[in-house]
Amino acid sequence: MLPEHSVFIIMNKRLNSHILIAALFALAFAFNSSAVSAQTPFTVVFLGDSLTEGYGLDESESYPSLIETKLSAENMSHIRVINAGVSGSTSASGLGRLQWYIRSQPDLLVLSLGANDGLRGLSVEEMKANLSNTITYALDNDVDVILTGMQIPPNYGPEYTQEFASVFPDLAAQYGIPLMPFLLENVAAITELNQADGIHPNVKGTRIVADNLYRFLRPYLPEA
Repeated sequence: MLPEHSVFIIMNKRLNSHILIAALFALAFAFNSSAVSAQTPFTVVFLGDSLTEGYGLDESESYPSLIETKLSAENMSHIRVINAGVSGSTSASGLGRLQWYIRSQPDLLVLSLGANDGLRGLSVEEMKANLSNTITYALDNDVDVILTGMQIPPNYGPEYTQEFASVFPDLAAQYGIPLMPFLLENVAAITELNQADGIHPNVKGTRIVADNLYRFLRPYLPEA
């Protein structure tokens, strides 16, 4: 039989070993939890033109930034917002730009292109094909898509205007994706809500755009 003090030493060593093993497990768990946490943000990419970029406004006044502020106010800090708006861009740039942003591992794409196609009188068929290619690429890469519709002034002629407007609901139906019918609802053509060019919303108008889009987006965003 071992002396009492020897038994105590052996038990103490075993206890210390158990403590050490437990500590290592806890450390490994904490490390893995941190790694998971680092990957948990739900990323939303707003891919658009000058309307998305916030032409004529401070960066914080663009509608993606205002939506990000709303998310923070609702303790939705796990949602990451990327403003991928570029002034002057048409639907032709959508696929190439998304292929670049895919490295950010987005979960949701808010696609808001086509306005410049319409204003320049470009081919509606080509615009539809461009948007279709962008949507297909997103879905093939497990990125959900929300499409925002656009309208153009009637002076482009009723036939072109109608063909242009119908592209967005047609694509939404084809791919089974949500459609916000008109990005500039309650803002377009209202003088006091737009800048001097009559096209780009001012600060007040952009807040309305952000409010409308946020209400539409909210059901598609995950809770914390």
